[in-house]
Amino acid sequence: MKKVKFIYNPYSGENEILDNLDKVIEIHQSYGYTVVPYRISKNCPVKEALEDVDNSFDYILIAGGDGTVDSVVNAIKARNIDIPIGILPVGTANDFAKFIGIPQNIGEACVQILENPESLVDIGKINDKYFINVASTGLFTDISQKTDDELKNTIGKLAYYIKGLGQLPNFRKLKVKLTSKEEIFDGKMYLMLVFNGQTAGNLKLATKADVCDGKLDVIVFKALAVYELLPLFIKTLKGEHLDDPNVLYFKTDDLLIESSEDIAVDIDGEKGPAFPLTIQCIKDGLKIRGIKK
Repeated sequence: MKKVKFIYNPYSGENEILDNLDKVIEIHQSYGYTVVPYRISKNCPVKEALEDVDNSFDYILIAGGDGTVDSVVNAIKARNIDIPIGILPVGTANDFAKFIGIPQNIGEACVQILENPESLVDIGKINDKYFINVASTGLFTDISQKTDDELKNTIGKLAYYIKGLGQLPNFRKLKVKLTSKEEIFDGKMYLMLVFNGQTAGNLKLATKADVCDGKLDVIVFKALAVYELLPLFIKTLKGEHLDDPNVLYFKTDDLLIESSEDIAVDIDGEKGPAFPLTIQCIKDGLKIRGIKK
């Protein structure tokens, strides 16, 4: 039989995967696969999940949110493993899986992954780490890092909004310098996002992103007067923000970000590296199953 390495995070989302383990195995067995599971925990880190993975495995199935997928992808890259991944979106936020069209239903997702062989997609790299969906810096970017897992599992995405309200007293303008061959920005901003995907926290911000174009989509929300924030927020909700003069938007495959501000860097919900940041798009850098042709 063919083999699949199944890496799952039991703490992702509302622990949904724990109620569906048998379904995952049953569906894969019906397609001729032997499932080799690995449960991520504090005592069982991701890197150990890959110790037995070689070319005898057809692919690696990952059950979790964007942070879990990001961790597994970084471990795959560190070990130079060159086999496809599949994603079961069971986290609090599953932005990248939604972007590439993976169903939320676990059974449907398994079938789609099994019936749609590998595709090549771009991947982002920030200093020496990789990201699948978005790297960000500025206000509110570390909300996911600071939100307790138990709270996320209990009330889902609402936990992020509650945590975000608690950070409003820290609202301030941030000085950054951004350099690329397409654009140079040296000024103050509130938030910067560099997308490989399209959404962050299920909010569609990079409306023109394409995971196969060899480019990352950069969005900078410039610092502006408080009274201008509400109109920009409404435009953002409508997907009309990329043409606003208070938003810098462009595509690039190579970007340098510098700042002396004490602000967090986030990679798919996990803590990112310190400044300066060199961000690149690695075209066709990841093999992934489940994308409908």
